[in-house]
Amino acid sequence: MTQHSQAATAAPDSSMLQVRDATIGYDHKTISEHLSVSIPDNSFTVIVGPNACGKSTLLRALSRLIRPSQGEVLLDGKVITSYRAKEVAKRLGLLPQTSLAPDGITVADLIARGRYPHQGIIRQWSDADEQAVLEAMHATGVTDLSTRLVDELSGGQRQRVWVAMVLAQETPLLLLDEPTTFLDIAHQIELLELFTDLHLAGNTLVAVLHDLNQAARYATHLIAMKDGRIVAEGTPDEIVTEALVEEVFGLACRVVPDPVTGTPTVVPLGRDRSGTRKV
Repeated sequence: MTQHSQAATAAPDSSMLQVRDATIGYDHKTISEHLSVSIPDNSFTVIVGPNACGKSTLLRALSRLIRPSQGEVLLDGKVITSYRAKEVAKRLGLLPQTSLAPDGITVADLIARGRYPHQGIIRQWSDADEQAVLEAMHATGVTDLSTRLVDELSGGQRQRVWVAMVLAQETPLLLLDEPTTFLDIAHQIELLELFTDLHLAGNTLVAVLHDLNQAARYATHLIAMKDGRIVAEGTPDEIVTEALVEEVFGLACRVVPDPVTGTPTVVPLGRDRSGTRKV
């Protein structure tokens, strides 16, 4: 299955966020060449693929953290680097893979930094800013942590605080690089349900996830990558097949319907309890 074979399911050229014929990488290392993709507006798009396949690099290019050496990234029809940083921050919120909080900062103060794009010389902190912060803390379940120092929190708690800061930014586009990292399974599902609510409210989300079954369950649009290229894209029902999983991940499996949602679920062909390898 190839990117070309999935062209009918790709997003239109008028989408809010696009990559056109881009060569991207970091530290003088090229990860992807001639990469083109459009993120469907109002979608919950998830990028999947094996480690070091270019998922996070693509997300960083979409967020303007990486500038393509060739080609371009477009935001609302304009080259993303033509915007001022604050203008991008009003349109696009990013949760990076790793984040460092300033020493001695409280949870509430860190989340409040998500309101920075809305501040200015004339417009200072407002009731709307306060409400956005309170709603973000409530949505991520960190209200009770508001006075705690971020340095004192567990990895899972810190991750939810960073998500809250991005939510407080109140942007129509959210880019999330492995947002469920450090979270236990209950908080992973809680966060993915929150992202689904945001998508249903009209936001466009792009996330990198390692768990293919979670991606298939929550995404409305999947982008499967391998070796820096897009192998397939479309709805989970369209592209999550045994052949695709074998091609992208090198994993023999069966794909069956999720008993709750009916979405594709990948069941690896390992050994059964007797130790016999399944084929």
